[in-house]
Amino acid sequence: MAIVELKKLFGEYTIARLPVLAPIPSWSDGAGFVNISRGEDELSVICLRERVPATVKSEGEWACFKVVDPVVFGETGSVLSVVKPVSENGIGVLALSTFNGNYLLVPSRDAAAAVGFITAAGHRVA
Repeated sequence: MAIVELKKLFGEYTIARLPVLAPIPSWSDGAGFVNISRGEDELSVICLRERVPATVKSEGEWACFKVVDPVVFGETGSVLSVVKPVSENGIGVLALSTFNGNYLLVPSRDAAAAVGFITAAGHRVA
């Protein structure tokens, strides 16, 4: 198993839900990790919590970790090797991928415990 190195990103993140046909909101863009996904029943925005207006439905306070190594398309198991020890210890994990990277979000209140489980599994967190 390859050692996966992660770094914790600055700030606290949240997941906002907008109507499916809503335009991409200007407040979503800016510093930090941003993920915008449109499904068949919603527009979902993950970004720094401080940017989401109070009038927008959002859920949670999340810590965001980026896998330091770039994505290798076709490689299997690296994300699972980090998600599994966290999930098996009762912590919810949201895993996302972009063209160049993998990201994990865990509830902020569980971030320290998640780091402990990740490092106990042989990985590194910067």
